[in-house]
Amino acid sequence: MKIETIAIHAGNKVDGSSKAVIQPIILSTTFERGEDGGFPGGHIYSRSSNPNRLLLENVIAKLEGGADAAAFSSGNAAGMSVFQSLAPGTHIICPDDMYHGLRNQLKNLFAGILTFDFIDVNDGDVLQQHIRPETGVIWVETPSNPLLKITDIKQVVAIAKEKDIKVVVDNTFATPICQQPLALGADLVMHSTTKYFGGHSDLMGGALITAEKSEWWAKIRQVQEMGGAIPSPTDCFWLVRSIKTLPYRVKGHVYNARLLAEFLEQHPKVEQVLYPGLPSHPQHQTAKEQMLAFGGMLSFIVKGDREDTHKIINKLKIFTKATSLGGVESLIEHRATVEGPDTKTPFNLLRVSVGLEHIDDLIADIEQALKG
Repeated sequence: MKIETIAIHAGNKVDGSSKAVIQPIILSTTFERGEDGGFPGGHIYSRSSNPNRLLLENVIAKLEGGADAAAFSSGNAAGMSVFQSLAPGTHIICPDDMYHGLRNQLKNLFAGILTFDFIDVNDGDVLQQHIRPETGVIWVETPSNPLLKITDIKQVVAIAKEKDIKVVVDNTFATPICQQPLALGADLVMHSTTKYFGGHSDLMGGALITAEKSEWWAKIRQVQEMGGAIPSPTDCFWLVRSIKTLPYRVKGHVYNARLLAEFLEQHPKVEQVLYPGLPSHPQHQTAKEQMLAFGGMLSFIVKGDREDTHKIINKLKIFTKATSLGGVESLIEHRATVEGPDTKTPFNLLRVSVGLEHIDDLIADIEQALKG
């Protein structure tokens, strides 16, 4: 099946008892045993599994072309489950501009348990130099947040496989509509499903998708079940509903982002636009080779300082000044402020989650904010 069909049907089934076309929300926390002591419905206790979560995990796994998926209560919980699954002393190589939420997890919660380096994973020589005998995971985030760096997944995989190191790709910005990391050789894909999967800024969740059901995956599943950082049945239900429109929403985000990026690149008050779909992007060729489309996120650097960026944001009427991304509404954020004192983000950079409003209105809003 094509991805549009998978999005609609892989997370849904006709209810057996009522014949309702849409799967109902199953709120029960516990499930009846059969006469032989087994569980004929396949579920025991809702922390372990739930019919709504099962359908959610099925559609997410199929969208990414994976063997299985695990849903979590947030993207950070999904990422943390990877770290929790690793043996103490394991070394992780991470990108130097790794999403600050997961970066801070490692630095604050896993210091003394795991070791980690934040490096330029795009430089093959640098990557090779940081591999140790105890290196277990190379973490990739592409496009990255908020610098929109593109990492050559195949290159990282080739280096990792020589040393039997696992590769995890944070695919939140791209979504499986724009990029398929497992098909490029990655072992695991992570998503904050709060973002494009939910798509309406009203759900929180995370997911991991594995290329194969390995011993490592069994450990991650154990962390999910025993840790209990799972989405509620209601959240699973609404997320499945949102995913049905994911392919078409992402196409709209990509269309608007490209046109907005092209407009900004020509504007005299913009120093640089960071969007992988632009030929001016440093890794544009790599993006062309490994991405199916270039995504709905962009950042731009204004000619000015931090105060100039705040003046621009405060003049906007359609764009909302807010954290997060992937919703139907356009958001803009001064990312360095959010990331804190150890940020790697330029103070004259603005990150934009391009929504599904009419592109003419978005361009007009940005244009008037850049004046004066």
